[in-house]
Amino acid sequence: MSRTTVHLLRHGEVHNPGGVLYGRLEGFRLSDRGQQMAQRVAEVLHGNGHDLRLVLASPLQRAQETALPTAQAFGLELGTDERLIEAANDFEGTTVGSQRAALASPRYWRRYVNPARPSWGEPYRDQVARMTATVGDARRRLEAQDGGEALLVSHQLPIWVTRLFLERRPLWHDPRRRQCSLASLTSLTFDGPRLVGLAYWEPAADLVAGALDLLPGASGAAVPRADAEERG
Repeated sequence: MSRTTVHLLRHGEVHNPGGVLYGRLEGFRLSDRGQQMAQRVAEVLHGNGHDLRLVLASPLQRAQETALPTAQAFGLELGTDERLIEAANDFEGTTVGSQRAALASPRYWRRYVNPARPSWGEPYRDQVARMTATVGDARRRLEAQDGGEALLVSHQLPIWVTRLFLERRPLWHDPRRRQCSLASLTSLTFDGPRLVGLAYWEPAADLVAGALDLLPGASGAAVPRADAEERG
């Protein structure tokens, strides 16, 4: 059986001075720091002898921009897969993260009925289903080439719940406890269809310190990454 590795890469820092919970909204590009993160990932993967043969990204601009330097470094065409998109979220487009008092408004109450699903957005199980299907398809494409590696660029929540599923942990979780930093890689290694390894690493860790990141969850806010780490 061929050994394959599928890397799940979270996009880099987003230009978001208004602290908007951008979700699937168009027009949110990488910041200058985010572009540096994307370039760093490409340099680390290419410079350390990784055998990358496939690069796919969420259709959202921030994911496409994160994936492009790696695709170019390996001379690969950048593909788009809708299944890698950000989780749907009913708070998309709001700034409730920076205006926490707004969360107490009665118009949001029905969103809090079932945090384990969650009731404010795309069910965790649905995210896992589309992400694992994409990983499986990438793995089979690699097997057809006798092995190698693939890079799939997605978003924090879909990547994190996929990891929870693969580690046989509950999908419901404290959003502040996610181990899925900006421009981080969650690497899945397979022997044939069997998962034999899962690793997490941050090739752009020095750039993450001080970066603006959305605290995850329905009440996400744009805060310095260091502050986010201190809070969870």
